[in-house]
Amino acid sequence: MNYIDGFVAAVPTANKDQYLKHVKLAAKCFQEHGALKLTECWGDDVPEGQTTSFPMAVKCKPDETVVFGLVEWPSKAVRDSGMQKVMDDERMSAENNPMPFDGKRLIYGGFQVLFNE
Repeated sequence: MNYIDGFVAAVPTANKDQYLKHVKLAAKCFQEHGALKLTECWGDDVPEGQTTSFPMAVKCKPDETVVFGLVEWPSKAVRDSGMQKVMDDERMSAENNPMPFDGKRLIYGGFQVLFNE
């Protein structure tokens, strides 16, 4: 069964074009190293919560937008190998493809697919 990496981040709204450029380069790299598909979503209806919410989780500031992304892999083994290759790929270095957001507020994790229809 496929394996999913998911993440949520806060991106300065003014950096939307820069973020899109960043993820397009990352998508090529991830796919070359085994990812099946990348999905990047720009927040449109992401309400503030009182107890928890996406904006609270990433400490989203008024001039930022919450993004949500998924990387789909054919298996956890392919993900583990591919992710290491992505991290070692110089196209993904801070010099060649800097993150246009505060990486300290990035939330990410790997997930086994439980249900998919």
